[in-house]
Order: sequence, then structure tokens, then C-alpha cells
Amino acid sequence: MARTAPWRTVRRPRRTGRRHPVVATLMALPLAALLLVVFDGWETVATQASSVGAMLGR
Repeated sequence: MARTAPWRTVRRPRRTGRRHPVVATLMALPLAALLLVVFDGWETVATQASSVGAMLGR
């Protein structure tokens, strides 16, 4: 049996626009926390934060 309409016409239209920053942050935070724990990055984060603070003059 032949199809009368291509399957692509049934799909939902593609969303345009950007994802809200809070939603993007909530999506990224669990992965960031997992990577910190797995790779023991707490010291690295503290070192980078200290360097940035020194660079900003605090």
C-alpha cells in the first residue's frame, strides 16, 4: 500500500528561539557536579576561583 503523505509532514514544527538561561543552568549543573566528584576537581575549582579573584583585584 502506497503512502499518500510523506512522514515528514506529520512532525511537529521546529521550535525557534533560545532556551531560558535558568533551564540551561539546571541542565548543566548535575553534569558539572558529577565531573567535579569523579575527577576530584574541587582543588582545581578553588585554585581557578582564587586566580580570578586575584586578577580582579580582590
